[in-house]
Amino acid sequence: MKLDTKPYEEKMKKTISVYEEELGGIRVGRANSKVLDKISVAYYGVPTPVNQVADIKVPDAKTLLITPWDPSVLKPLEKALQASDLGITPQSDGKAIRLTFPALTEDRRKELTKQVKDMGEEAKVALRNVRREANDKCKDMKKNSEMTEDEIKQSEKETQDLTDKYIKEIDKITEKKKVEIMEI
Repeated sequence: MKLDTKPYEEKMKKTISVYEEELGGIRVGRANSKVLDKISVAYYGVPTPVNQVADIKVPDAKTLLITPWDPSVLKPLEKALQASDLGITPQSDGKAIRLTFPALTEDRRKELTKQVKDMGEEAKVALRNVRREANDKCKDMKKNSEMTEDEIKQSEKETQDLTDKYIKEIDKITEKKKVEIMEI
């Protein structure tokens, strides 16, 4: 009986999607509403994501326009944006908030590419942890006489092939993001 690699492949796919989400939050010199995904605003005492209390538009490549549906949220929203790690001062006109993204300096671009590379390495470690989990499951199955030595070798090879496939995927995603950061 071979190891069913499907659940481990699902975990690897999930790792890739989480990595892509994290990369989406990295500011690359153009306005991108994903940078607001991790910011919450106190809405009637409950921390609520910005995209659930306001309309977010990108009027041009360097600006985000955030228009709250409830005008009473404007001040807490402005405070949440100032307190965030965006590094951009929000400008309010009493009805909406504008975030103007400055162009990235060469040093900041290099810093961001290093950050992307580090995030890629963390994602690879997560993939390798899934591989280790699968290999541990194989060893447990052998201990319980559910699997032969040949089946273990075959299962471990399949798991390694999956790991290699998804590590290449992470490398591609990382490289694409690094190019995106450097070309702006």
